[in-house]
Amino acid sequence: MTAAPQPATSLPDARPASLVLRLTPNFALPFVQLARLDRPAGWQLLLAPCWQSTALAGLPLHRGPILWHLVLFLIGAIAMRGAGCTYNDVLDRKLDAQVERTRNRPLPSGRVTIRATVAFLVAQALIGLAVLLCFNRFSIWLGIASLGVVAIYPLMKRVTSWPQAALGLAFSWGALMGWSATFVSLALAPILLYASAFTWTIGYDTIYALQDARDDAIVGIRSTARLFGSRVKLGVGAFYAATAALAFGATEAAGGGRIALIGWLAYAAHLGWQAWRVEGADPVTALMLFRSNRDAGLIMFAGLALQGWLG
Repeated sequence: MTAAPQPATSLPDARPASLVLRLTPNFALPFVQLARLDRPAGWQLLLAPCWQSTALAGLPLHRGPILWHLVLFLIGAIAMRGAGCTYNDVLDRKLDAQVERTRNRPLPSGRVTIRATVAFLVAQALIGLAVLLCFNRFSIWLGIASLGVVAIYPLMKRVTSWPQAALGLAFSWGALMGWSATFVSLALAPILLYASAFTWTIGYDTIYALQDARDDAIVGIRSTARLFGSRVKLGVGAFYAATAALAFGATEAAGGGRIALIGWLAYAAHLGWQAWRVEGADPVTALMLFRSNRDAGLIMFAGLALQGWLG
């Protein structure tokens, strides 16, 4: 796999001073950007429901999350988020060329070929498959079932103003996987956690889409950011309120506890802060708020994990 020998290009929502970019040679930069390794917020948000569900499964057993499962989910989240983004870039390469924030991505800018991109996509998917095969059979089939949702997500922005809902269905799947990896089944608690992660994803991806609202309107890309318009604070706030309520229900269904409750209160407060700040947010603020959801996810996980370890 080789990329065209053109100068390295840093994308606007990446972290230019990140260790990944500093260590990446120019020839490999297009592949790092295809996998979004220079933008870790995505895999961190994909990982959050996995870790939360693993910790949630520990509550009825009065123990913390299984550490080996946390490692597997970490590797799987990085690989599958990269594969999903690479697949998205293949489908969206013509649209990306018309949007200011995305026109310098590897494919629309011509810095990598379709053939090399597809080969890279397959390699990442194989890593994800290797991780999935480390779990029980129920979890393997549950993981495979998510692929249909993943496949249709990039197409949704063309036909509906709710592509964030399709992303929520895919990005929340880990809320089921962590529990099934422990119990070889599902129950009310992980289903409520999945619903919570679904509404959370709609909220934070609406904030993310605020960066592109102007260009999206020009090229005809739909999003909840455009749909909500001047009522984006109300829209995000409503989804975040549902997120907090469903997360509380999931925690209580699994056994709850004082430490888990403290974690939930901090998580709910973080979501409230985001909703308060989102009105009138410029692209820089929107990106900051979006990235802050990594911390929100970790707060929720920490409350559940500490409840299992110390409760």
